[in-house]
Amino acid sequence: MSNLQLRVISAVVLAVVTLGLTWLGGLPFRLLCAAMTILIFYEWTRMCRPVAATGLGLLPEALLLVFVGALVAGLPASWLLLLVAVMVVVTVVVASMGQPSTGQPSMHQAGQWDASGLAYAAISGLSLALLRDGDHSGLVAILFLFAVVWATDIAAYFVGRAVGGPKLAPSISPGKTQSGALGGAVGGVVAGLLLAAAAGAGNLAVLGVVALVLSLVSQAGDLFESWVKRRHNRKDSGTLIPGHGGVMDRVDGLVAAAFALYVIGWISATADHPAQGLFPA
Repeated sequence: MSNLQLRVISAVVLAVVTLGLTWLGGLPFRLLCAAMTILIFYEWTRMCRPVAATGLGLLPEALLLVFVGALVAGLPASWLLLLVAVMVVVTVVVASMGQPSTGQPSMHQAGQWDASGLAYAAISGLSLALLRDGDHSGLVAILFLFAVVWATDIAAYFVGRAVGGPKLAPSISPGKTQSGALGGAVGGVVAGLLLAAAAGAGNLAVLGVVALVLSLVSQAGDLFESWVKRRHNRKDSGTLIPGHGGVMDRVDGLVAAAFALYVIGWISATADHPAQGLFPA
């Protein structure tokens, strides 16, 4: 089977599973978010954790499991956000107490990367889970997010290949172009507005601005993950998805945009029901 066939099959399977669990919402979707959180942290540590810096043991993994349990149980946003802060602080403090070995990566350095990975993975799962919630507003919010991010990726790819031109960030991701970024932003806004109109949303002007923000943040999230990989001399974040690389390679833009949409929704409504501020029932 060719790599292209693997990519297509993997993409279809992932889309079907993701959309199915998104439609169900509630516990099934929280389980999806929990699995994503675990896999993101797994890939992050495989990329970023120095082999010799093992002083933290399984502390970060244990902290993450506590968070995942709280996420699946449906704890309020205030408790989940507090857990994220505690995880990061505990990891940094414990790591700072270790003594570096001569010529080896320090435990403090490992702790910084592990703390960053905990925050990145946990906020990713939290944002998606709380955006979806269990109501109609949450369903529309997640579908809006998917439409913007997926359209941004597709449009950026095809416009970049067709138009070319100056590179967007050659030192981080040599393949991305400024024309592709602009095309992706336009595609993301159009897809977001089409989804919002189909869902009967009345605040299309506001949602158009939100879609533009999400598209830009999605592309920034993609560049951030590319920077992390380049920083650690990795081509892919992992090999879990046939033909695509790792989970982080597939969701880097999505989780960044999810956090942005969560914050926007939180400002508009509440931390526990952010979607209702953008897509009132």
